[in-house]
Amino acid sequence: MASSGKKKTTMAKLMRESRQRERRQDKLARKEARKLGLSADPDEPTTGLEPAAAGVPLGDQPAGD
Repeated sequence: MASSGKKKTTMAKLMRESRQRERRQDKLARKEARKLGLSADPDEPTTGLEPAAAGVPLGDQPAGD
């Protein structure tokens, strides 16, 4: 059966899949770097997401009261 001509995947799903592929590649690169001992800064913990990349504007972060 050929394609029906109707797009069945939403842009949101395509973007999620794209981000997942990028994260997978980044994780593999970090794993390889650790294996080779080429860590840029071993004292700095990597969370995988920066505040801006996580979709949280820097000004809207909760205060540590």
